Amino acid sequence: MAYDNQNVFAKILRGEIPTNKIYEDEYVISFYDIHPKAPTHVLVVPKNAYVDFNDLIQKADATEIDGIFNAVHNVAKQLDVIDAGYRLLMNVGSGAGQEVPHLHIHILSNKKN
Repeated sequence: MAYDNQNVFAKILRGEIPTNKIYEDEYVISFYDIHPKAPTHVLVVPKNAYVDFNDLIQKADATEIDGIFNAVHNVAKQLDVIDAGYRLLMNVGSGAGQEVPHLHIHILSNKKN
């Protein structure tokens, strides 16, 4: 899967598609999934153009990787799902169900916000 700079997340990051941000820092933007699979279903999308987890590991430095995963934790805290429990999901490649060629991390919880 090649990176496509016209993917929906790239357009959101460029401000071409509006979204209701719930978190943003220098590494990521986060917002609710438009097709939720759980009472809480949020996406965390890195600002840099990585196709998937493998691409991130090959191209990003340790500071950025740490920043992305710290942001995931910060979003989970903001959603108040730390104690209730949550699941992280990253599909890597079309064979795993990845539909958008931009790395994104799903945070899912059965806790309603």
